[in-house]
Amino acid sequence: MTSAPADTGVRDTDVRVANLANLPGEILLHILSYLEPAETISLQLVSRAFCTLARDNNLWRARCLQESSFLEAVDRRRNLFGPQSFTQTATASLQSIGSLASAERGPRRISPGGSATPRTTAAARDRDRIRIMANWDPCFPDERVSWYEEYIQRHGPISVNWMQLPRAEGTSKLEFIEARGVALYRPDNPHQEDRGVETLLAVSPLDDGSVCLWDVNGTKTGKRGSLVSRSRPGILFIDGPDADNNRRSKRVDSGVTECVSVDSLQHRAFFAVQSHLIVVDLQRLSVIDCESFPWSITALSAASPAVPLTVGTSLGIHLYDYRSRKPPFHDGAEHIDDFDRMGAKDFYERSLRHIFDDEPLPPYAPLSQPGPLSILHLPHPGQEVHLSDDIYVAGRFSSILHYDRRKFPSIKGSIHSGASLAALTSLPYPFSTIDSELRRMGQLTLEQVEASKSVPGARTLIACGEYNTKGSLEIYGLLPSNMAHPGAPAGLQNSTFRNRQTSSQSKLLSVVNHGTRLAFSDGSGHIKWFERDGFTEVRRCKIGHSERPEGHSIFASMPGSDDIARKLLPTRVEGGQTRGSGGSGSAVNDNDLLFWTGEKLGLVTISARPGFTSEDFEEQQDEGYREEERAYNERMRLALERQADDVRFVRNLGLGSGRSRS
Repeated sequence: MTSAPADTGVRDTDVRVANLANLPGEILLHILSYLEPAETISLQLVSRAFCTLARDNNLWRARCLQESSFLEAVDRRRNLFGPQSFTQTATASLQSIGSLASAERGPRRISPGGSATPRTTAAARDRDRIRIMANWDPCFPDERVSWYEEYIQRHGPISVNWMQLPRAEGTSKLEFIEARGVALYRPDNPHQEDRGVETLLAVSPLDDGSVCLWDVNGTKTGKRGSLVSRSRPGILFIDGPDADNNRRSKRVDSGVTECVSVDSLQHRAFFAVQSHLIVVDLQRLSVIDCESFPWSITALSAASPAVPLTVGTSLGIHLYDYRSRKPPFHDGAEHIDDFDRMGAKDFYERSLRHIFDDEPLPPYAPLSQPGPLSILHLPHPGQEVHLSDDIYVAGRFSSILHYDRRKFPSIKGSIHSGASLAALTSLPYPFSTIDSELRRMGQLTLEQVEASKSVPGARTLIACGEYNTKGSLEIYGLLPSNMAHPGAPAGLQNSTFRNRQTSSQSKLLSVVNHGTRLAFSDGSGHIKWFERDGFTEVRRCKIGHSERPEGHSIFASMPGSDDIARKLLPTRVEGGQTRGSGGSGSAVNDNDLLFWTGEKLGLVTISARPGFTSEDFEEQQDEGYREEERAYNERMRLALERQADDVRFVRNLGLGSGRSRS
């Protein structure tokens, strides 16, 4: 009697896996629809074919819909406004992604449960299922979305991380220096092409007048959130680093949120310091230019090598074309820049004297009400990274101002808001209030959904702020001038949506596009994600409180002591190939949110890995200081020993000469 080989079970398993892999893709997708998301993710480790199959866009798009509140909300509205509920068959049919994928190709004769049904009933259910999916789908026809990544962003665990705190050495103890703004710098990928995990640095002006760089992705230092480099203190002070800069009026204004702008192509950063615009070379971390304005700077637009920088002062809007300005230093290693050659005070006074020249001031747009807080360069329709000539300005006034760069400084129009707005962003896709409301109720047909998303030349303007002490999330549909309604301001379509009830109980501080969602922060310390309709909440998180390592405060556990995110920045630019699914260079789930609290920087990641805190860096830094101290003590010990040897040698020489003389 012979025994069976010991590895029979392994071979049988290999045969079963091989036979399973030979099945058609539709059947495999139907089988995967019965697995839990964690099991589907683990299946990617089996083979490359299963990895591709387990990241199928239809599979994860249906799961995003199944686990959203859209179906429940639609059913609730239909029960409230209509006699019939339509989501029973839709919810049941959405349980099978295999039937969904097949329904997009044609009607089925077999129901997802396996029982035979009439052809007309199955076809009606398939059409209803596809229509509901189209009403919910937030993406646009030309937009490429990885729904596997979207599912992670919508349902994965949230981790709040705190960047390393910069500190200066004092006489008695080490003090931490506060950051006064933030912008993102892409030194190796200024065109924002799809190259996988790119080098991404956060740029901030510090309270001591220095410029600091952080490693966001960990490609420079090997650890995310760590300091990369820092300039010498005082270069951002109005009177220069060697003057008396104790007065707050000579430093970066802590009340200006949009005080930093970065041009990654030319490696320049622009800092608003009171009424001065200071230009810093990020490769050398030194000042290369300075421009003075007649009033204090309250907002800067995003810098782009294609258009001039737009500068908002308390009483006017200015254009600063740094591309046409000659650099204040000459090429050559033996030549230093004007800042070091002339001296700090002369450097800043030179730009100040330009205001009193006989030549007229450059044209600017005066403001009847002070306080611009956000300036947006609107992109071209359907393109995220290519900018148009439209400039929108919002702030502590009741309207959003619209300028055309070609006709500046004449104002082109305005959009009345009524709220005090703090931030602006946009989408290069159309928005319609009526269509958005009908889609939210699941009432549009496939043709109507396609028509609402395919308006040529249309764009969306998004604003956030405060209205009657509550948060205000506002969405405006913009049409090209040849399609705008007669008398509509600034190309405004008859389409305005303002969420002033359910967005937040406190002021909204910043709003950005994050995948297929809108992300905004409020005065209660929350970061919330909403659908693009501005009404449906996807998820939220509270950034909490980060104590400084020198000691925990007794106020940390008190209500309302949490930090708030004054500014949000997505780490990946939307549009183009960066939103592609399955690209060779694209990294999955690398779209995090960088935030600035007014003092510190943090990073919100969607990951199950434990986050990092500023204390983690302090332990490493303290160990580095202790190592330097030990090395210094060792050098001092050796120096003292050599000095003692020299003294003994000289003394011996003296004694020997004395004996010889005697």
